[in-house]
Parts: sequence; C-alpha cells; structure tokens
Amino acid sequence: MSTRGSSRARGSTEMDAARWTRAEHAGAVVVLAALVLTHWPDVAWPRFVLAFVAIDLVGYVPGALAFRRARGGPIAPIYHHLYNVTHSYLVAAAAVALWAFARGGGEWAMLAVPIHLSGDRGVLGNVFKSAAAPFESRA
Repeated sequence: MSTRGSSRARGSTEMDAARWTRAEHAGAVVVLAALVLTHWPDVAWPRFVLAFVAIDLVGYVPGALAFRRARGGPIAPIYHHLYNVTHSYLVAAAAVALWAFARGGGEWAMLAVPIHLSGDRGVLGNVFKSAAAPFESRA
C-alpha cells in the first residue's frame, strides 16, 4: 500500500525536514562557537553576553511572564510578535550591521546573536510563535 500523498507520508516528510533543520542550526552553533573560542582574547565578553541575553530579555521574558500570569490562558498577540521580531535572522542581521556601522567594523562578540538564534532553533527546537497558539508548549 502506498502512503504517497497521505497525511502519514507528509507527516514523515515534515518530521525529516524538521530534524534536518534542527541539525543544520545545531551545526551552525558548533561552527560559530568554535570561531568565538578561536578568537577568545579578541572577544568583548560583556558585549557578547549582552547581545546573547538581550534577545530573550526583550523578546521572550515579557511573553513568558504574561503567559504565566494568565495561567496558560491566552495572552495579547503583541508578545508573540515581539518574540518573532527579536528572533528573526533578518532583524538580527540588520541590528548587527547597524552595530558594525556605528563601531566602524564588526566584532567577534556579535556572533552571540546567530549563536543564540541557531541555538534556539537547533538545540531547543524553538520556532516562530503563532498568536493563535499558546506562547509556550505544554511539554
């Protein structure tokens, strides 16, 4: 019996795609972390930590707090949008480019941004959040 075109076959394909996507992002974390560690003395560590943490301080923490206050009920869609904006590679690239322009060049510390984003996707399996779904999964 063929499963071609069935929801079972599509589900398997989607799962394979999700695994490959996670593996690709996890691989990016390894490569980027190796670059940072290779250039350890040249990394501005306070800026690295700030760049790494700021993404979640702005984009995740407010929504997580609202979700907990709502006891798992619906929260304002702005929290989902805030998460999605701060966890977007396009927004991150623009922010890092502006930082590099303001500084007069790039710096190793800003690799914290793609490490964070790829870590979320590859290690934690996080993706963009739909306002139609709960802010956090019930795992």
